[in-house]
Amino acid sequence: MPSRDATTHWEGGLHNGSGHVTLDSSNAGQFDVSFPTRAGSPEGRTSPKELIAAAHSSCLAMNLSGVLESENLTAESIDVSAEVTLGPADGGGLEISGIAVTLRARVPGVDAAKFAELAKTAEQTCPVFKALAGTTITLDAALD
Repeated sequence: MPSRDATTHWEGGLHNGSGHVTLDSSNAGQFDVSFPTRAGSPEGRTSPKELIAAAHSSCLAMNLSGVLESENLTAESIDVSAEVTLGPADGGGLEISGIAVTLRARVPGVDAAKFAELAKTAEQTCPVFKALAGTTITLDAALD
């Protein structure tokens, strides 16, 4: 079964920062995101898996910016991609069988160990991550 993916680039803090979500799988478009206007109506045709990927990547980027702010840190950039995979479910039908998340950021004043800790906190407190906790989610987080 094919996977669907989306990518988010975020700059600045949680409340005054902004970013954009790119619907990579369908190439249906690129959509601006910000904390005050998290939701948007995408143009074109997409899939629930891609929309989940977009939701997951943008939420994690925003959540990480908030976690960083709580430590008096501001990222120069945050890039998150999420790949949602559909597969056969036990007993028939299909299910989301996994989500692979890749997070890269430039954060002045933080080392790799501290960044890994902050990325894990952002993942565990991300509302979309919590909503999707019934599936296998992997996180690959590193500084650029």
